[in-house]
Amino acid sequence: MAVAMQEPPVEMPEPEAGTSLWRDAWRRLLKNRMAVVSGIVLTAVGLLTLLAPVIPGLPDPNVQDLAYGAKGPALHHWFGTDILGRDLFARVLYGGRVSILVGLVATLVSFLVGVSYGATAGYFGGRVDNTMMRFVDVLYSLPYMFLVILLMVYFSKSLWMLFAALGLVQWLTMARIVRGQVLSLKQQEFIEAARSIGAGSGHIIFRHLVPNALGPIIVYATLTVPAVMLQEAFLSFLGLGVQPPQASWGTLVNEGAGTMAFFPWLVCFPGVALALTLFCLNFLGDGLRDALDPHLRHE
Repeated sequence: MAVAMQEPPVEMPEPEAGTSLWRDAWRRLLKNRMAVVSGIVLTAVGLLTLLAPVIPGLPDPNVQDLAYGAKGPALHHWFGTDILGRDLFARVLYGGRVSILVGLVATLVSFLVGVSYGATAGYFGGRVDNTMMRFVDVLYSLPYMFLVILLMVYFSKSLWMLFAALGLVQWLTMARIVRGQVLSLKQQEFIEAARSIGAGSGHIIFRHLVPNALGPIIVYATLTVPAVMLQEAFLSFLGLGVQPPQASWGTLVNEGAGTMAFFPWLVCFPGVALALTLFCLNFLGDGLRDALDPHLRHE
């Protein structure tokens, strides 16, 4: 009697793990060495400035020692002291808190205004889009830095006014970027599906269109932070930015510029801190742009 031979079971291949745009972008970003190094440096700078009040042994940045005066870097004063005997290392850390805060808050203001404005113009199109974008063109023709200076002089020189003034002149490019993304997305099938189930315009704009346009928005927001910080440093150098007793990297450079020939460290250390942060933010923004580039998604 013949015995039927049983065939060995066929091993089914394991299903491949799914992926997403953001996971691919993160993997691509990690391959960019300059972006990774910049992210590490920015994290270190951010932690140092954020934790400045609790760093053991760090003196008060506003405590003056006129008898000590301006001295170069030493063991007890790593960055030296200014002409009033204040520890420059402490002033650079506390000044970094203000400079980074100005960059982040002003960018957030431009993000909220620009995204809302550009998405609304792109979604409705037609006369609404034409009218809204002509208004943007008119504002583009004005020298925005002079507008900021006028706002600071006419209203107040407070830190909150600086946030608002810088943020309200940075939203124009953000609005154009978001509008372009919305114009290309609003004809997609998922928008038609949202309309077919009765979703309102606000729901479609902020729940469907804006989240799908976050890639370019994040990249431009990353590049806006160094631009705002540089503008704040320029205003502080003119005496229109951060006001005493607060200090920023711009005000520290301004204070040291008058005595640069005699005490060069008063300009070098805050200038290097500002330049290093700006370079790292730009490198990180370039890395994010390459990681989120739609032409590289299927590589």
